[in-house]
Amino acid sequence: MFVYAGALHFLRPLPYVHIMPPYLPYPLALVYISGACEILGGIGLLIPRLRRLAGYGLIALLVAVFPANVHMAVNQVGLPGVTIPPLLLWLRLPLQLLLIAWVMYAALYEDDRPPE
Repeated sequence: MFVYAGALHFLRPLPYVHIMPPYLPYPLALVYISGACEILGGIGLLIPRLRRLAGYGLIALLVAVFPANVHMAVNQVGLPGVTIPPLLLWLRLPLQLLLIAWVMYAALYEDDRPPE
């Protein structure tokens, strides 16, 4: 999921630039940087030796992009040519928490689980 989402930052960057809060500088560069981090983090989750580090990185990334999600919800920012219902914009906020919990489980606690 993270590799796919990260690739979209390079293949279709303009929607990501559009949702970037205006107070952040160099929005296109930030889109590319976050996309690269998502790709690297997603690949890192697949490599056991890197899984924990990738998990920490993805959690940091999910926290770092949270202001963009808040900006979208507060200002009702949709995508270019697409109106997103306000309820969906607000539901994205707790979704970030679920993604963080999922990454924590997959990356940070996998070694603590008993073998099946």
